[in-house]
Amino acid sequence: MKKILAFGEILIRQQSVGTSFFEAENNFLSIYPGGSEANVATALAQMDNAVSYVSAFPENALSNEIIDILKKYGVDTAKTLFKGDRIGTYLLLSANGLSKGEVIYDRKYSSFSQLTRADIDIDDLLQDVDWLHWTALTPALNENLTLVMQQILQAAKERGIIISVDLNYRNKLWQYGVEPLEVMPTLISYCDVIMGNIWAANKMLGTQVDSNLDRYTSKETYMKAAQQSANEIFQKFTTCKHIAYTFRFMDNPTHNLFYGTYHTRENHTVSATHETNAVIDRIGSGDAFMAGFIHALRHEMTPQQIVDTATGAGFQKLFVKGDFGNGKID
Repeated sequence: MKKILAFGEILIRQQSVGTSFFEAENNFLSIYPGGSEANVATALAQMDNAVSYVSAFPENALSNEIIDILKKYGVDTAKTLFKGDRIGTYLLLSANGLSKGEVIYDRKYSSFSQLTRADIDIDDLLQDVDWLHWTALTPALNENLTLVMQQILQAAKERGIIISVDLNYRNKLWQYGVEPLEVMPTLISYCDVIMGNIWAANKMLGTQVDSNLDRYTSKETYMKAAQQSANEIFQKFTTCKHIAYTFRFMDNPTHNLFYGTYHTRENHTVSATHETNAVIDRIGSGDAFMAGFIHALRHEMTPQQIVDTATGAGFQKLFVKGDFGNGKID
């Protein structure tokens, strides 16, 4: 059976359980394995899709434990790369991940960040794969990984593999002297499926976005903005066939308002609006949306079913602790 391949950096999330890492009552941290691509892989596996995940790990007991966790979720890890000495981390300075908080990345010199094109056996990587998923987090790390990603994307396209991307934009990661607009359009030109939001599309692909849009902008206005943005992408990137955008707003640490849009060259569809005041963990909700989007496309659902499945998966992740979701789609 052909598999979905998710390629990207494995991470460890370290999270304060109070308002500070060093307050007296904060005697421990919450620690979870994660990373956008791993989050997508575990969600897809729980939706009963055949999926493999490839990242670079150091050879140690911590790596083995994370790999075992991925396997328990049903993710194939047979193509794991072993290199370097450490797993990248990020520190979340907000209790339970409920507020925007402060994020500190510690990803330099990680095993994944040191990958080069010489480390990738393309034939092995893409064997038995019919769908490749990646995110903008990879080329954000350094120039070598941009070259690695381009090598993989070109080979995947030559093999007729469907390619999806999440336009994850993290301004703290783009620190090696280039702007996303200098890198991302070339990589996006290989992609069939794009997910993100209208603001990330603006930052990475140069599409237009109205600076006056905010939390209180109507859903109808946002739908028009999403349609305009998607049409610009379709015009710029002839390979692209499917686009999905998320709209997520929070009024307080436990609140979330969530809906999504789905676009093809012929149709533009919006989901129902989901809202809750009982958020448990908002980390990974976009990744769950991405997993639901891929799942729905692979199962050839109708446009309304596609956007509802993706949005439902993203919303359900809000009630699951940790980076990995539970694979629910409604």
